[in-house]
Amino acid sequence: MDAKRIIRKVAVLGSGVMGSRIACHFANIGLQVLLLDIVPKDAPAGDKKARNKIVNDALDFALKSNPSPIYFKAFAKRITTGNFDDDLSKIADCDWVIEVVVERLDIKQKVFESVEKYRKPGTLITSNTSGIPIHLMTEGRSDDFKQHFCGTHFFNPPRYLKLLEIIPTKDTLPAVVDFLMAYGEKYLGKTTVLAKDTPAFIGNRIGVFSIMSVLHYVEKTGMTVEEVDKLTGPVIGHPKSATFRTTDVVGLDTMVHVANGLYANVPGDEARDLFQLPEFVNGMVKNNWLGSKTNQGFYKKEKTGGTNQFFALDLKTLEYKPSQKVKFPSLETTKTVDSLKDRLKILFAAKDKAGDFYRSTFYQLFAYASNRIPEITEEFYKIDDAMNAGFGWEMGPFEKWDALGVANTVKEMEAAGNKPAAWVYDMIAAGAASFYKIEDGKRLFYDIASKSYKLIPGTENFILLDNIRTTHTLWKNSGTTITDIGDGIINLEFHTKMNTIGGEVIEGINKAITLAETSYKGLVISNEGANFSAGANVGMIFMMAVEQEFDELNMVIKAFQNTMMRIRYSSIPVVAAPHQMALGGGCELCLHADKVVAHAELYMGLVEFGVGLIPGGGGTKEFALRLSDELQDGDVELNNFRDRFLTIGQAKVSTSAYEAFELGYLKKGRDQVVLSRNRLLSEAKQQCLQLAEEGYVQPVQRTDIRVLGKQALGLGYIGANTMFSGNYISEHDVKISQKLAYVLAGADLSQPTQVSEEYLLNLEREAFVSLCAERKTLERIQSILKGGKVLRN
Repeated sequence: MDAKRIIRKVAVLGSGVMGSRIACHFANIGLQVLLLDIVPKDAPAGDKKARNKIVNDALDFALKSNPSPIYFKAFAKRITTGNFDDDLSKIADCDWVIEVVVERLDIKQKVFESVEKYRKPGTLITSNTSGIPIHLMTEGRSDDFKQHFCGTHFFNPPRYLKLLEIIPTKDTLPAVVDFLMAYGEKYLGKTTVLAKDTPAFIGNRIGVFSIMSVLHYVEKTGMTVEEVDKLTGPVIGHPKSATFRTTDVVGLDTMVHVANGLYANVPGDEARDLFQLPEFVNGMVKNNWLGSKTNQGFYKKEKTGGTNQFFALDLKTLEYKPSQKVKFPSLETTKTVDSLKDRLKILFAAKDKAGDFYRSTFYQLFAYASNRIPEITEEFYKIDDAMNAGFGWEMGPFEKWDALGVANTVKEMEAAGNKPAAWVYDMIAAGAASFYKIEDGKRLFYDIASKSYKLIPGTENFILLDNIRTTHTLWKNSGTTITDIGDGIINLEFHTKMNTIGGEVIEGINKAITLAETSYKGLVISNEGANFSAGANVGMIFMMAVEQEFDELNMVIKAFQNTMMRIRYSSIPVVAAPHQMALGGGCELCLHADKVVAHAELYMGLVEFGVGLIPGGGGTKEFALRLSDELQDGDVELNNFRDRFLTIGQAKVSTSAYEAFELGYLKKGRDQVVLSRNRLLSEAKQQCLQLAEEGYVQPVQRTDIRVLGKQALGLGYIGANTMFSGNYISEHDVKISQKLAYVLAGADLSQPTQVSEEYLLNLEREAFVSLCAERKTLERIQSILKGGKVLRN
């Protein structure tokens, strides 16, 4: 990366759906952003409010959208709005100008002509086009403009979809390309993929082909919308929205636009006819059934008798029918198979309708993807990266192909009339049995040009557990694995369902700390699952409570508390590296770590209230301790108490790591945030190593925690009763609130008193176990276990 280039301020030209959200994501990473758009017709000169109405309305709409494009509301203050007529000259102060105006070449060229009047030499200038040839945009521009110009194609929504395609022209300086590739990955948290300037680039070229392949298969075989979505969702490592729900969310018109563009612009494509629209798609477009934006597409929702009823489109008749649940024999056999690779082998070998679907559509995809090299990219791993980051797949086409076995799959593809590209045969002939392989803890790809395996560029500094687990594992049980990640640091990962914390995880944590204290410098707790941890194993708690085994339950909770305290008071530093969901016990684990290195997409919270409990693994104690460290005199004490009380009582969950600081789950000045998911473990390791090498001193248990006693307890009771009187909470909620207040206040002490952690843990555990004896708590737990729904009884 160009060490001299620093990005402090970015200008985003165009405030539509993409422009406003790209502006938000730049604000997310701490940059100042100038967001500009056109002046409304007839807006009077000098009336700033009227002249900025389009841009301000667009930004307001984005900030109110769900899911939010911004990590934390206050970050929106980093965005300044304006218009092209009055404020374009301000781009002279910007280090990067990104164009996101309407997808018309003439308009983009006109914008760039104006930009060149004010842009200072050397400033990055990029376009977010999804389909217009990049090289056409710079006609008539200066050499400096052309040298610093590039395509930067973000996927929508920019905060959540990780793909950023970088598309240079023949004039783009190599240093500019290298900078954008590195900056996008490290600072924007993206998977940056270098693409050639070809129609739809990489992601949409392969992604839309995959969708069109499915649509034509459906038209030919008569499969239903529900059947296809059952087959193309999580069972094969694709998002829950699968094929048709995804198209509804994105918009059928968007998919149609890309497909039509590809049909028109790839005359030499061997599969060009597949980009022609099936008749049912033409019918839907004619009826304006475009998905969520028109309230109906492949699915629609109607209220019937006060309840929502879901309908699916019959693609033969174009009539809506009540949505049906579907089953396939082959899918039933994979329910207990956790490994995606193993599931794929079973599904592709199946002799039912599902197996026929998979073999037909994916063999077609494998052949198509192989034939796009070197047309759209020189290296096949970029296709996998694009599909995984842009479409939410767990495994791209070549990764799936690897899982099935390359050579055997080629034979089946040939038999089905889907012959792959010649380079695949050359690879097999050269003795390479797979597209990827792991060597010395690093993932290598088969380089077609050199006919040898090479390290994937840009991954040198990543530590990925999938790559080192087989050679660096020190110990494992059914729910955890301890891995040596180098330089005296070990890592503990969970691999239970939803990474919930039960007996096997407690055993793993204690084993990891013992190992680290004996032979290593420090411990990191992280994993590569979909979520860090969904919390304690409530199924186990439910069974004990139903059987009224309260002494045993008390012992289990005490073991959990002791383990959390061991994390806090071990002789080595313990760093937690959470991502996605860190709920309940997963949050409590982080509260007790010496440091948290969190991924920006972190949904953290003490959510036990939702199942009729209070945090029982040290979470309530830790909030009381942190409250004590914040306390001053008078009203401030009670305000802080109320905030902590409501955070737990309302089961507040952060919508990002930055919001977790505001909710008190992360500590300002101690914990940190990383945007790149691939860098999370390596950064956590460095922080753990730094703590160790700075001379880590084993902490001493606290006995100086100041609790407020009756003064705060009364506040908690009054608050709960007021909410109950207003019908905001139930009678059982009042009972839980009172027990929560009792622990946070340190019981009904007559005056503020200093107490120990052990004292608070005993109060916490007593309250937790007593609530487990309540019928309404058991009903709440059962509701979560059966249907995943929070019951307010």
